[in-house]
This record gives sequence, C-alpha cells and structure tokens, in this order.
Amino acid sequence: MRASHRAVVRANGTVSVLERPTPVPVGNELLVAPIYAGLCGTDIQMLRGLRSDPSPVIGHEGVARIVAAGSSVSGRLPQGALVCINPTHRGDPSFLLGHNVEGLLQERVLIKDSAVRDGMVIPLSEISNTVISTLMEPLAVVHYALGLLAESCPHTIVVFGDGVIGHIAVRSAAKILGSAIRIVHLHHTEKGMEWSRNHQVPFVHCALHDSRGAKLLSALPEDERVAVLLATPRDATLLCLDTALGYLRGELIIDLLGGLPSNISSHFLPGVDLSKIRAANCAGTPAPAIRFSQATNSGKAVCLLGHRGVAHRHLRTAIAELAENPLRYRELITHIKDLDEAAIIMRQLSVSQDRVVEDRRLIKLAVKITSEPNAVGVA
Repeated sequence: MRASHRAVVRANGTVSVLERPTPVPVGNELLVAPIYAGLCGTDIQMLRGLRSDPSPVIGHEGVARIVAAGSSVSGRLPQGALVCINPTHRGDPSFLLGHNVEGLLQERVLIKDSAVRDGMVIPLSEISNTVISTLMEPLAVVHYALGLLAESCPHTIVVFGDGVIGHIAVRSAAKILGSAIRIVHLHHTEKGMEWSRNHQVPFVHCALHDSRGAKLLSALPEDERVAVLLATPRDATLLCLDTALGYLRGELIIDLLGGLPSNISSHFLPGVDLSKIRAANCAGTPAPAIRFSQATNSGKAVCLLGHRGVAHRHLRTAIAELAENPLRYRELITHIKDLDEAAIIMRQLSVSQDRVVEDRRLIKLAVKITSEPNAVGVA
C-alpha cells in the first residue's frame, strides 16, 4: 500500500485536512517533513481568491527535516538534517514554493531537483528548531527591502501595512537604517492600531491610514529624505502609493514590496508600469538593484524600486537575527496551532476580511506540523 500523509488542502471553495499520497524522491529530489510552517499575508490573499496561484497546498515559511533523498543528492543534505527552503528560485520560475508547487502546510513535501541542485535547501543548526523559525522568510524579506532603502540614507521611513511584514519592518528599521531614523507606521484599521498600542515599539509613530495619517505625512519636513515601504496586500498597494505621492513633500524613494494587480498605474505616475518595477529585482539579483527614476504629474522626482523573493544571504542574516534577538519578534506569532486547528482558521480567513481569531488579532499563524522531542518554542 502506498504511503500517505496529511495536508491542509484548499479546493472546491473550502479548506480541509486530507490524506494525500506521499511521493518518493528520485535523482536530485528531497522529501522533507515540515516541523513548523507559517501562514503569511500572501497566503491569506490566496485563500480569499485575490491571487490565482494554483498550488492546493500553500505555505512557504518554516523549517523541515529531511526524511528521504534521491540517489543524486549531495552529502551536505543528509537524512535527518534540519533545513529551510528558499521559496523563490530566481532561475526556475516553475519553482515557487507554496504558490505553483505544493507548500509546507502538510506532513511531507517533495522538493524538486532544480531547487535542491541550485542550493535552495539551506541546512540549519538545531537552534532554529523553534516556532519563531516561521518568521525567518518574512524577516529576510524585510532585510532585503530595508537594505535597498538604506542606500539612500533616509531621515524617515514610512511603513504602510499592519500585517507581519509591516510589524517586522518597524522592529528592524533602527538596526538597519540607523538609530536616528524616524519611523512612521500607517495602519489599515482601528483594530490594527489597537494591537500596536498594546505592543508598542519605542520611537515608532503609529497612525491610521486616513486623514489623520495623511496630515502626519504632510507635516514631515520638506527637506527630508523619506523612504516608503509598501508592505501591503495587492488590493491596497496603489491606494497607499498614492497617499505617499500625494502627501509626502521630501525626496522620495519608494519600495513596492506589496503585490500589485497587472496593468495598473497611478494617476500621479501616468504611463508608468508599476508591475514591471515591482518585478525588476528578484532574489537579490541583479546587484546593484535596478532603480527607476520617475517624475510625477506635477514634475516631482521620485525613485521607485521593487523586488520578489530573497537571496540566501538575506535568509542567513534573518536566521542569525532571530537567534540573537528572538524576543524582539516573538510577540508577532499570535496563534500557534496544529494542522486541524489551522484548517479551521484558514476557512475563517477565506470568507471574512476580519483578522480577529479567538478574540485576538491574528498577525502570524504558526502551524506545528511534525512533533519531535527536540522542537522547542519561545515563550
């Protein structure tokens, strides 16, 4: 009888835990057993039908253990090794973990040969066998973004978005951009503001993305160099971009980190293909990153950049940061569940715009998939 494993599967308009046949790795393939996996904002957009990514099993953040290997796998990836997988292969668009290939929200995952051969599977020390590992990839994304923005030596950073990326960004900004940086964090909802008030980050100015937030932006000095990070879902990115362009008076560099629908443009930037800019840099290449100098409809110069995925160096930096400063980020993991409990929450998120789960705002859902005695949490 063929082996099977349990997976959280989205199909037929719902989310269920189902038995699926367990593949056998051949050649350069690996079979891994996820231990912890996170649910990110992009995953929630997929659950809500805002993205068309085809994989029935989502999830690209977390750690896993190698349980079987094809005959051609190198000795650096032995059975039993703890690993993370870089989800975005810059040279193979057919490998985007949890998007067009099956992701980590299941008990076994087959990692295809190109990802293994090209080093997308990264060995970890056992210190990373913890629930906080679900923040590795989003923290790496933030390191990528803030590293690019740092090259402009901004005086202020404005972070749009109160999902996990936005919250990680305001916790990381001073370390990467310098302790003198002014940090402004704009939130989508009053519930998001309430969460931030209860989990304050020193020296961060929080506001709603409304007339009060716009007033805060317009009050910034005219001679400021202002970096803007759009850590937004794809249906909110354009609105936030227009707020930045309409109210910030200083020298602007804007990172289009949030997703964008195709063929969309801003009335402030007529004829500018924002999707092209957002996709110009991928997984740390090229270096230096491509930047786009544009003029708004009023003649104001603005620098735009965007990127997808992360390089291995971003992941390694994030791994080291989480090991050194876990308590800086631990409060962002608001819910820890098993597969069955996660499926219930995912069903709820798929039919509601609300992110309140069990009377608490959900920032990061971490899913405990494989039980093992040496897996630990961070209280």
